Amino acid sequence: MSRILRKDDTLSISSSRKLVDLRNRVIHGYDTVSDETIWGIVFRHLPVLKIEVQNLLNE
Repeated sequence: MSRILRKDDTLSISSSRKLVDLRNRVIHGYDTVSDETIWGIVFRHLPVLKIEVQNLLNE
């Protein structure tokens, strides 16, 4: 996401900065991300991201 946004910051992906931040927290092994937080993101935000990516691919 970070690389995509550097190439084209006009893309309309909601919460893109939050996606990058979460990835960084998870990948670096920080213990500040609870299982409940991850599941909440999966159920609430992943479906929205999927739709936004599909819309971008269809452009």
